[in-house]
Amino acid sequence: MAVYTDVSDSDLRAFLAGYGLGEVLTFKGIAEGVENSNFLLGTSSGNYVLTLYEKRVHREDLPFFLGLMEHLASRGIACPLPVKAADGTVLHELGGRPAAVFTFLEGLWPRRVHPFHCQELGAQLARLHRAGSDFALRRPNALSVGAWRPLYEACEGRADDVCAGLAAGLERELDSLEATWPRDLPEGVIHADLFPDNVFFRDERLTGLIDFYFACNDFLAYDLAICLNAWCFEPDGAFNATKARHLLQSYGRERAVRPEELEALPILARGAALRFLLTRLYDWLNCPADAFVTPKDPLEYWHKLRFHQEVRGPGAYGLT
Repeated sequence: MAVYTDVSDSDLRAFLAGYGLGEVLTFKGIAEGVENSNFLLGTSSGNYVLTLYEKRVHREDLPFFLGLMEHLASRGIACPLPVKAADGTVLHELGGRPAAVFTFLEGLWPRRVHPFHCQELGAQLARLHRAGSDFALRRPNALSVGAWRPLYEACEGRADDVCAGLAAGLERELDSLEATWPRDLPEGVIHADLFPDNVFFRDERLTGLIDFYFACNDFLAYDLAICLNAWCFEPDGAFNATKARHLLQSYGRERAVRPEELEALPILARGAALRFLLTRLYDWLNCPADAFVTPKDPLEYWHKLRFHQEVRGPGAYGLT
């Protein structure tokens, strides 16, 4: 989450007039994340989140995202629900952007990840994959392997300003992944961005998943690979196989992982690391100076990528 678009008091009042949510008591920007403008909205009827969709989120994708959250919530997955206005619709316009209001989820995201967080996450991710199996809409992954080279080319000329030799290293990895990316693995709806700041807990219990704006149809195991990168490395860059084992085993208790999915995990993890490295690199080089957001360090994922390049099988991820 982030804030790129300011909202005036008068525009906010006019927008909310169609919702019947009561008097506005608090309204403040949420600085975490990088994609959309998000605000915590407190009214006399409760707390909500107001989201303005920025340029990277395409208007034609919004029915998929909003419909998916409603679908998952109806099947027991704790996620924000779009709030319908008096006219029965959930998508409107504010500040020249598509906008929607969502229910507020209680809980805190983990600032320090422990094995129990990974265990809870694995089980909930598998439940999400099962719950999404009959979702009627489809959306291809716009940031899968076919999108990585254009991102690289957009950054190539300045990549070495961030780290000497980065451009050549990225090109070698792209060549390798484009030649060896898996085919015919089980597919379905994936979250595709399930970082710790998108998962809420109360004590040791997972209470909700947020930020579904990269959700799409892709390999289910690719979602696991994203989580291995996001949850199983320590702040010093070391990989924690205990956290990975908790994640993968709890996932497997809810949805059986096929042998070919386990075999593909190292290359999927390399792809996931490269995907986030490239989008972070692009944002690092192109973040608006006046945006109320801090770009994330792309080199964190350069180090993770180099770890996965040395992995030869799922045993490195805590499995036998």
